[in-house]
Amino acid sequence: MSGSSERTTAPANFIADIVEKELAEGRFDGKVVTRFPPEPNGFLHIGHAFAINVSWGLAQKHGGRFHLRFDDTNPTKEDVRYVESQQRDIRWLGVDWGDNLFHASDYFDKMVGYAFQLIRQGQAFVCHLSAEEMRARRGDFKTPGTPSPYRDRSVEENVAEFQKMIDGAYKEGEAVLRAKIDLAHTNTLMRDPIMYRIHHAHHYRQGDRWCVYPMYDWAHCLEDSIEGVTYSLCSIEFQNNRALYDWYLDQLGVHHPQQIEFAKMSISHTVMGKRKLLELVNEGRVTGWDDPRMPTLSGLRRRGFTPEAMAAFLAELGVTKSPTFVDIAMLEHHVRQDLNARAHRVMGVLDPLKLTVTTFPEGETEWFQVENNPEDPSTGKRPVPFTRTLYVEREDVREEANKKWRRLAPGREVRLKSAYYVTLDEIVKDPETGEIVELRCSHDPKSKGGWTDDGRKVKGTLHWVSAEHAVDAEVRLIDRLFSVWNPYEVDEGQSWKDNINPDSLTVVTGCKLEPSLAEATAGTRYQFLRKGYFCLDSVDAAPGKLVFNRTIALRDSWTRKGG
Repeated sequence: MSGSSERTTAPANFIADIVEKELAEGRFDGKVVTRFPPEPNGFLHIGHAFAINVSWGLAQKHGGRFHLRFDDTNPTKEDVRYVESQQRDIRWLGVDWGDNLFHASDYFDKMVGYAFQLIRQGQAFVCHLSAEEMRARRGDFKTPGTPSPYRDRSVEENVAEFQKMIDGAYKEGEAVLRAKIDLAHTNTLMRDPIMYRIHHAHHYRQGDRWCVYPMYDWAHCLEDSIEGVTYSLCSIEFQNNRALYDWYLDQLGVHHPQQIEFAKMSISHTVMGKRKLLELVNEGRVTGWDDPRMPTLSGLRRRGFTPEAMAAFLAELGVTKSPTFVDIAMLEHHVRQDLNARAHRVMGVLDPLKLTVTTFPEGETEWFQVENNPEDPSTGKRPVPFTRTLYVEREDVREEANKKWRRLAPGREVRLKSAYYVTLDEIVKDPETGEIVELRCSHDPKSKGGWTDDGRKVKGTLHWVSAEHAVDAEVRLIDRLFSVWNPYEVDEGQSWKDNINPDSLTVVTGCKLEPSLAEATAGTRYQFLRKGYFCLDSVDAAPGKLVFNRTIALRDSWTRKGG
């Protein structure tokens, strides 16, 4: 990560180079139309953000058009809640699709018309083989496929059979529509692929109107064509599918976008496949798609990551044909940089220990003006109350300490942030357990504001909270979801889920926060002094119930863990 924020040259982007060349040559009349086509069957994750950024960035750069299109062709897995969450996530990234919001299901009539066109051209047929029988006849890379016994039906019979499929005459699995291409093709996707299958299922937008649904490969290229997309950008896994897309569009004689594939972006210490993330959700290993430990955009937003940090991170990534595996520390670096500039500094004690300032008057409250963010003086200051009884962190005191210890110990003097110097005079313990229950300190009235005129220096500065004014909170310490660089690398007999970090979530109750946080609103981010960056939870927090998620620690501790 070192120096990543000082990049002076743009990262490699071979797609941008191709488009620049073709625009100069006049291809597509100089138009750039891109799209992001999510399937509404899960929540979007960081990998999707990378893909969105590739297409959105290209359209922005050339004054083009960007489409958001939901590829809703499988009613058995899709849900409107996924549509809504994906729109929220994409807006959060700062992407504006304007009036260009589309759904594949809006094109079902037109797609069926194209299917009838291929049938009438003798290039599609209705097949009644089972899925197992079709697989057995497909052949392999060395052996050609075996023709379906229904392959040579007449055009008239296929038209009638497809209409019967549409009309609901068949049960699921009893009939499919297949393209008639080449059973000896080296690309097995070209061996008479399925175009339509039957689903007697309710579609979240189309209701019960349809019982035939297009396969992804048939629908996907037609959607791009119908919308006038010029550059269909997708991940490298669809490289072999391009031959099939080309065949469909060429046989139909319709607008033909250019598909360009790029390598996916993977990130360390997590998994990003939707099936894997769904496993984590269904097995209760996380609380949901928006669990703050998840790599989903909803989870990261709930955790407190900012779209600005995400944009800075994505801007550093190149677009290549080679796999990109990124250290999560790179994203965390940008989150820290962004929050350092914008987050207000506040005081919160996570493991409170009572500290009594014996020399401060009982019943008196003194208010100190404390800066909100030293990085941005325009944020001003806020009043923080100081009283005789305070809370400090239990870890900030030792009964015995060496010279390097900069916090409280008997006879040692420290600064209480923006308040006074105090000296530890006495440690009070529970007589039965021996646990420290109170610190008794004296303060220097001349050190008001945390400074003196005599030039005396203290080694440590502690955060604190007035016991009388403190507000209670639950704090969730979020850490990386997996404890290893690549969770998929496991020993024999192990599962990738065995690499889940047991310390990815630590719930701390009984925390004491300064009173200004009583009015915090969901999603607001703060730096708890010396503890990290925190965000008020958007799901579990409520009036009178403060729940904060740790967005990120103040510094990367994983190098010390060997992670």
